[in-house]
Amino acid sequence: MKPLDSFDIKILRELQQDAEISMQELGEKVGLSHTPCWRRVKRLEADGIIRKKVILLDPEGLQLAVNVFVHVTLRNHQENGLTLLEEAVQSVPEIVECYTVSGDTDFLLRVVVSDVSAYEYLLKHTLINLPGVANLSSTFALRQVKYTTAYPL
Repeated sequence: MKPLDSFDIKILRELQQDAEISMQELGEKVGLSHTPCWRRVKRLEADGIIRKKVILLDPEGLQLAVNVFVHVTLRNHQENGLTLLEEAVQSVPEIVECYTVSGDTDFLLRVVVSDVSAYEYLLKHTLINLPGVANLSSTFALRQVKYTTAYPL
């Protein structure tokens, strides 16, 4: 993989703001003509730096504005137990992020739901039944202060 240069960084910054920008406009913004700019974008895609292009949705418009951070502690820490939970969370659409973490808990989940009742239902019918779960601790976000998908380049 070739190291990123200043043009690559500029391209990535622009694409993080608008993935639908035309190649002509992108080239103008970063100081390259269409073809070299296109080649760089294709290389960044081939190298896996650009994983995919997506559309960001408004959670409030979808009535999914309640964010719950769930700390999960497992009964045991055998590799199989960790793997089983990691696989199980993949099939729960309300779990939009899952991290293994250090500290007193084993996993941190970010769950999005429409309201507290929806979370209670998910908790009682799904989360407590995830493989190997010993304890769940839920924290409700009151207000989102900052949210970005852009990496600091």
